[in-house]
Amino acid sequence: MSGVVKQESIFGVTLQALGERLKVAGHPGYRAEQVMEWVYLKRAQSFESMTNLPAGLRATLAQDFALHALEPVRTLGSEDTTRKYLFKLADGALIESVLIPASPALYGDPSDRRTLCVSTQVGCAYGCKFCASGLDGWARNLSAGEIVGQIVCVEKLCGERVSNLVFMGMGEPLANFKNLQAALEILNAPWGVGIGARHITISTSGLAPQIKLLAELPMQVRLAVSLHGARDEVREQIMPVNRKYPLEVLLEACEYFAQRRKQRITFEYILIREVNDRLEDAEALVQVAQRIDAKVNCIPYNVVEGLDWVRPEEARQDAFMAVLKRGGVTATIRREKGHDIAAACGQLRRQTLAPTPVSVELPGK
Repeated sequence: MSGVVKQESIFGVTLQALGERLKVAGHPGYRAEQVMEWVYLKRAQSFESMTNLPAGLRATLAQDFALHALEPVRTLGSEDTTRKYLFKLADGALIESVLIPASPALYGDPSDRRTLCVSTQVGCAYGCKFCASGLDGWARNLSAGEIVGQIVCVEKLCGERVSNLVFMGMGEPLANFKNLQAALEILNAPWGVGIGARHITISTSGLAPQIKLLAELPMQVRLAVSLHGARDEVREQIMPVNRKYPLEVLLEACEYFAQRRKQRITFEYILIREVNDRLEDAEALVQVAQRIDAKVNCIPYNVVEGLDWVRPEEARQDAFMAVLKRGGVTATIRREKGHDIAAACGQLRRQTLAPTPVSVELPGK
């Protein structure tokens, strides 16, 4: 295995790729299956502990691969049991992941569901006007290993298995399509993390060409589109990407995805007072949702330091939802989880200064 970059994350390597590399180095192909069993089923903490592998292979694996790609920096605990994890990457960059308690209104989750909100980039380049992730700009894409590593690290920290994944953390997942695709294979595979495709949701700000590419993948992952405006003049105030991919282009891509996959898309819709929460906005949303046969998930705006938007009063929220119901749209409203630790929708932010060492801050502590 000479020539392999040292300390590549083992979490970014597929079974097939590892098998091919092992064969080139003179090892039988079945060794790759043994390695992956140790990594994902037994959650080995070192290559040395993989006792059914030859000592020479264990030494080579330890030289070429990292088994711990992310360094936990801090865990924050919310009153609603949401947990926000801050991780340091090998180059010192910081990302956040959020473990969310069951959300029956949004996903129909039973009480034992644990949903992890995963990041795909350090920062974000798309500048959605309600979101903290892009306020400090974009630094780089995450590798497949850094994406998968979030799930592995969170499961170790919380001591439980993650059952659902939502790619709604920092960054635009479809702008990191190649690494996202590799990570999805590892996360879904029975030799990998083993999370069912229908328990994985990819969120996008509206990258129409990549939505069509996602529709062509064999894996039946779900799609959520950050709509936030059902008319171009409204959406452009909130979503700069709408200037490149206006609503008609986006909706055509959504139709392609829905028809190709025979799946219903979810439109995410942040309610912002006197920007997109008027009754005429709700009526326009009814038309768009009916066209795609999409579900709608409304989210009252979560406060972000540095942004001037305001959350609508509950009466305005209820009036908006009533229009959707009268229009026959399947719609829910999600009261925020993790707002008190800045872990709610739109609140994850690129960090530039390393905080204090690993700590856990729980309610009442």
